[in-house]
Amino acid sequence: MSTAKVAEIYNYLSLSDSIGTGGQPTVEQFAELKQAGYEVVVNLALSTSTNAIPDEAEIVASQGMGYVHIPVEWENPTLEDIQRFFATLQANADRRVFVHCAMNMRVSAFMYLYRRLQQQIDEDAARRNLEEIWTPNPTWERFIAQVLEFYI
Repeated sequence: MSTAKVAEIYNYLSLSDSIGTGGQPTVEQFAELKQAGYEVVVNLALSTSTNAIPDEAEIVASQGMGYVHIPVEWENPTLEDIQRFFATLQANADRRVFVHCAMNMRVSAFMYLYRRLQQQIDEDAARRNLEEIWTPNPTWERFIAQVLEFYI
């Protein structure tokens, strides 16, 4: 499984053999994701986000991959959003999943929470991967704290 081309996706980060993350892929990069062995694409961006591809679901399906869209508002992520995300990753635990948004910022926060709460990854390792992409702004720090408080 070649990941050289996949690594060109904006802010690409491989978190494990089964989960990769990134910003918005191009149409061509969806084919590269398939060639690299990804089976499911999860999109957390709004359909109006930077570089959004209007027919992304169809493009992904044409590659033979599953597609899940959980539109997360940048200024208002919710507990419902994270619960849908956790359920989606759990339902696809036996598949190779690529998770993206516009810039990999929403995704990195969601993956931090997933890894901490669902996979029991230690705080330092999970935080290190989050901060490889960005340092969350106050809205996202509040959201992270809210989710941790809800689950712990």
